[in-house]
Amino acid sequence: MTVVWINGAFGAGKTTTARELIDLIPNSTLFDPELVGAGLTHLLPPKHLAEVGDFQDLPIWRRLVVDTAAALLAELGGVLVIPMTLLRQDYRDEIFGGLASRRIPVRHVLLAPAETILRERIAGREVPPDLPDGEIRVRQWSYDHIEPYRAALAGWLTVDAHLVDTSALTPYESAERIADAVRTGAVPVCDIVQTPEPTAETVAAGVLLFDEQNRVLLVDPTYKAGWEFPGGVVERGEAPARAGIREVAEETGIQLDDVPRLLVVDWEPPAPPGYGGLRLLFDGGRLDGAEARRMLLPGPELRGWRFASEEEAATLLPPVRYERLRWALRAREQGAALYLEAGVPVG
Repeated sequence: MTVVWINGAFGAGKTTTARELIDLIPNSTLFDPELVGAGLTHLLPPKHLAEVGDFQDLPIWRRLVVDTAAALLAELGGVLVIPMTLLRQDYRDEIFGGLASRRIPVRHVLLAPAETILRERIAGREVPPDLPDGEIRVRQWSYDHIEPYRAALAGWLTVDAHLVDTSALTPYESAERIADAVRTGAVPVCDIVQTPEPTAETVAAGVLLFDEQNRVLLVDPTYKAGWEFPGGVVERGEAPARAGIREVAEETGIQLDDVPRLLVVDWEPPAPPGYGGLRLLFDGGRLDGAEARRMLLPGPELRGWRFASEEEAATLLPPVRYERLRWALRAREQGAALYLEAGVPVG
């Protein structure tokens, strides 16, 4: 089972090409995530929908895209062809990481016509006569997203995806190029960590590493949204502190010589679709300038990293994670570990 994700600007011809592609790749099925967005317009309150400008900004849409793709592949097997614009790298990481956690490899293709050709195609797009404000919702929407597409193209997108210049190609010819690239392996599986999704409560160990200015190291994982501390889930039969040491080495290349000191134990309550569990933070100590420069970042597991003050971390971390950090810093100052529940000290 695999996914072929066809990316590109709005108006690049993704869906038309995808329809041609499923006739060229044996045992393949078309899945258009636009249908998930359309369904949410009937399921979510209008007030909630009005809070976002694009249904991709809804976390429920991103979760449902992953869940629906996995369910389709479980039912049908084979190859799932998904035509969908993804211009935000964090959304790409969240969706592709969710698929990878289900052991579903993703091959990422980008349809990249010249911008002049793209604008011509947008101008020639048919607008359904019964669609309210069709001109704005179809053509103007596509024009408005050329600049974000250009920014993504200049950054992460060209590195991540297999480019197909469709300037002089018909949709069928574009599909032929993609099918050949998939068949020959020219489109590689996306390099993203396959972290299995938990099916019960978990124990996770994080390690706080500090620079010479006493700022804490934060990392931006490729397999989930948001900033985090180096660390991960404790494996069966593994001591939590040893798990923290292992994760630091895997993510950053830093080998901790000593077992880090425990700072906080935080019980995270279940919050569907998450199961919660125990979250431990350890003190990995201070890195000197030479050690910091030797960090192997970013890598397959991480998109980025930075050292942050406590005030800066408050703007980067989710609230519960920040509270965990805040109390860990207090425990570090006081030299005594703390027990928390949902980020709040107890006892």
